[in-house]
Amino acid sequence: MKKIGIFCSASENIDKMYFDDAARIGQWMGETGRTLVYGGASLGLMECVAQAVKTNGGHIIGVVPAKLEENGKVSALPDRIIHTRNLSDRKDIMVEESDVLLALPGGVGTLDEIFHVMAAASIGYHQKKVVFYNANGFYDTLLKALKEIEDKGFARHPFSTYYEVADTLEELKQIMTI
Repeated sequence: MKKIGIFCSASENIDKMYFDDAARIGQWMGETGRTLVYGGASLGLMECVAQAVKTNGGHIIGVVPAKLEENGKVSALPDRIIHTRNLSDRKDIMVEESDVLLALPGGVGTLDEIFHVMAAASIGYHQKKVVFYNANGFYDTLLKALKEIEDKGFARHPFSTYYEVADTLEELKQIMTI
């Protein structure tokens, strides 16, 4: 899996441990010659992971919606920028450009991106998975909710068809080399 799309927080007001995790993932990506496909913001975990990828020799594709450009929040790090009209276009292009999608901790935007990928896979638009980076149990509650929804019959196929979970960087590396 050479091109990894990453969904994550653009917030600066989160615990340092999330920045440390993002930097370690970006370092590994850069050192192993992977390409980061991400939302292109100069903020939060987005800028952190991009900086680590860039510093360690990786390639970066920023998929940037017009509103981000209007607000002057576009990172200077991408090697290539793909301009989009809106967030919906950005999600579609990120899926197209990526081999796999990785969900680092994030807020409502990250959740929107995760569910966009899973919903599209569930009706056959693609066969790509989301990998939840669940360090410190960040996604435990969401994963439990997905299991409950599935148990109540609201899933045609097990949701695990559309995602995998990595609790550590080592687990993530194993998943990404399959």
